[in-house]
Amino acid sequence: MTTNTELIWGASFFSGSLAQLIARFSGLPSVVLLLALGLLVGEAGFDLVQPEALGQGLEPLVGLLVSLVLFDGGLKLRLAGRELQRTVIQLVLVRGGLGLVGGAALAHAFAGLSWPLAWVFGAIALATGPTVISPMVRQMRLIPSLAHVLEAEGLILEPVAAVLALLLLQLALGDLPGWQEVAGLLLLRLGGGALLGALAGGLLVLLLERLPEDADALRLQLSLGVLFLLVAGSQFLLPEAGFPAAVIAGVVVGLRLDQQASQLDDLIFQLAQLAITVLFPLLASDVAWNELSPLGWGGVGCVAALMLFRFGVLQVAGLGIPSLIWRDKLLLSWVAPRGIVTAAVASLFALKLDAAGISGGGALKGLVFLTILMTVTLPGFTSPWLAERLGLVASETPLDPAACLAAGLEQQPGGDQVGALQASE
Repeated sequence: MTTNTELIWGASFFSGSLAQLIARFSGLPSVVLLLALGLLVGEAGFDLVQPEALGQGLEPLVGLLVSLVLFDGGLKLRLAGRELQRTVIQLVLVRGGLGLVGGAALAHAFAGLSWPLAWVFGAIALATGPTVISPMVRQMRLIPSLAHVLEAEGLILEPVAAVLALLLLQLALGDLPGWQEVAGLLLLRLGGGALLGALAGGLLVLLLERLPEDADALRLQLSLGVLFLLVAGSQFLLPEAGFPAAVIAGVVVGLRLDQQASQLDDLIFQLAQLAITVLFPLLASDVAWNELSPLGWGGVGCVAALMLFRFGVLQVAGLGIPSLIWRDKLLLSWVAPRGIVTAAVASLFALKLDAAGISGGGALKGLVFLTILMTVTLPGFTSPWLAERLGLVASETPLDPAACLAAGLEQQPGGDQVGALQASE
């Protein structure tokens, strides 16, 4: 076991970069390889890396790096067209309600979690991470219309899930008296985070507009400074409000700066990819087989049922949206990976439950990591094949999705964007 912090970070960076290298030359899904190498160097493998040795500084660092990924997603978020906006809104609302209830019920019935912890799991499982969805979308070469739906779902639900899960944990620990307080604090923290994010995004826009065009380095430094101060300040004022603040700040900057936002995103994107490369193996190394094995087939059955349950959720969410045909629903129902925020939240909650003397923290953490393993690995290997079979792959020379949407192009199942553009000229 490695306890030297430099070696831990070095091993995490190397394993992540090695996974990206193998993915580049083999064509295998990068997220699956990042997860696999994290398991290999961690407790489940050679036990070379243990994240606990990094101490309490790991949690805020993970939060800042994840906020960078969320800010990057917000910059690129373009929900052009009422049909796309309606699809995302209905999916988020329906999944937020049915997903919470269904996840809790399945965790209680299959994995044997107590109801208080089952509700916590249901909230954690709502988060479909942009850190995992974005590489999958690129791997599939998915048509932009569906890619935007998946990415927007993750960007919206991941902050909501993090805040809701923390409040439900406080309810399970007895720190909150009832569900009314949970609902009130959820609205306060999400609304407060969104407001702070909008204000910080507006301030950042004013600053960036005054920079010369050749000040790319300063533009990046200023963006990171405002973002990290925003997240840290939001977390201090309203716990877990930093994530929604980061998303809204990115959306405001992206909408206000438009073309300049694309240049900024090129810079932010590289740092976001670096964050994914180091964090995913690091958090995956925290998984131990002795946390997964007690769940047995009940845990596997829970996650499998949860993945199938999403198909029913998509049927409900797609009501009244004629453009969302059965092929779209099938693909959207299969791709719902859980990522870094899910792993970080589960690890933190297990420690809090153990400190409070409440049993079940290990089972909750094990079930969450089993959910990550199955929802990343199975769709990671099969979704490119499924997208191709369903005719939902973009053309070999795809245009920028935002540009396609801005031009008002309709994405057909075949994804022939170039032909559509030529027809419109």
